[in-house]
Amino acid sequence: MLFEWIKILHIISASVLFGTGIGTAFYMFYVNFSNDTKLIARATKQVVKADWIFTGISGFIQPVTGFLLLYLKKFPFTATWTIIVTNGYLFAGICWFIVVHLQIKCYKIAEEASIKKTPLPKSYRRYFATWIALGIPAFTALMIVLFFMANSPFR
Repeated sequence: MLFEWIKILHIISASVLFGTGIGTAFYMFYVNFSNDTKLIARATKQVVKADWIFTGISGFIQPVTGFLLLYLKKFPFTATWTIIVTNGYLFAGICWFIVVHLQIKCYKIAEEASIKKTPLPKSYRRYFATWIALGIPAFTALMIVLFFMANSPFR
């Protein structure tokens, strides 16, 4: 019974991680096509909060429950499947920490531009472009992890 409860928690946290990731990326991407610095600042601030609350918590729960499931099923931690999933998840996690740092920078720059009623500086666009450049491979890595999770050897 313990295995089933951990598996349910693992699946729910994967859903939250994936859903929040897509949702926050959509809003971050969408508002950046406006020239409304106040809107950009407000949306980016909320994206940062959502990422820390939902993505951060589910991102912590995922590996804990994942390794517990492996342990309970006595699945080898050195199996190719486990190594692929772990490396994909670590890669996505490293990208996520950098992306959140960039979101915080973007928020501060947009907030300042909003207060001063000035356009966003080039540094903002550079951070945003880097955010996209890291977000795409991180999302792809998570898609691969989810594929392997859904097709795990111990379904």
